Order: sequence, then C-alpha cells, then structure tokens
Amino acid sequence: MKNILWILLIFSNLALAQKFVNEYPSGPANITPGELCDRPARYRYPENIGYCERDVPTEIKDEVFAAYRKLGFRLTESTRSSYKIDHYISLCAGGSNNKENLWPQHLSISAITDSIEKLGCDKMAQGKITQAKFVLLLKRVKTDLSQASAVTKELASLR
Repeated sequence: MKNILWILLIFSNLALAQKFVNEYPSGPANITPGELCDRPARYRYPENIGYCERDVPTEIKDEVFAAYRKLGFRLTESTRSSYKIDHYISLCAGGSNNKENLWPQHLSISAITDSIEKLGCDKMAQGKITQAKFVLLLKRVKTDLSQASAVTKELASLR
C-alpha cells in the first residue's frame, strides 16, 4: 500500500512539473477547478445564464497569488504587472468571482485566451452554443494552449 502511495505521489508531481514547466502557471492548477456564478447580478443570453459583475477584492487577488506561490511558482511583487487575475470560467460565460475560479494568468497567455472568451461569449449571446459546451471548450484551451487554434476554429464555425 505504501508503495502505491509513493508511486501516485511521484506521478502526480511529475504531471504537475510537466504542466508547469515555466516559472509561471501555463494554466489553472488543481486548486482552481472553476466555478459558476453563485450570486448573479442579472441573467443573460437566450439560455438565461447568471452573470456576476467583476468584483475581486485586492485581498482575494493576493490570496490567489500566495496559493500559487505555495505550489512553487515565482510570482513576486516585482513581476506582478506581468499577470492578471483571470477567471478560469470567464464572467461572460457565467463564471464566479470566487477563489475557486481565479488564477494568476501571465499576460502572454491572456493574449491567446481573451479572444477565445469573447468569441465564445458572442456565440452564447447568439444562441449558437450552450454554456455547458462553451465552458468545456474554455477549460480545454486554458489547460492546454495548444488547443487554442482548434477551439477558435470550432467556435468560428458555429453559424
């Protein structure tokens, strides 16, 4: 039993190391599973999706950075301007402002994902994709940036 636990620990650490080969996270870690809006300010789109207004206090942002530092990322005050606190499930897709939906996203990554979020939310507004399907696509691209082109093509093809 002890051997199995050690093997699992080794493989989980290897997987984490492979996913986060840089000094910053390339995608949300397991401490950020994503969460839908639990206190909507209003409802949007044909599907009536709960929408949370952007409201992440500075202390919550600081806690998110601290949690990712504990995972081994070098997120320092001197590099803070290179990051934004990203909503794993974007607000326009019905994501929440809670810590379970927030992670420190490097600006080089947001340059890729922000346009996909906008495209997907536009398609939700047009009734061309459901929230559930878009959230799956969004999670796919945010956990594997190599999927960005395929996800963009899939969203763009929705007519």
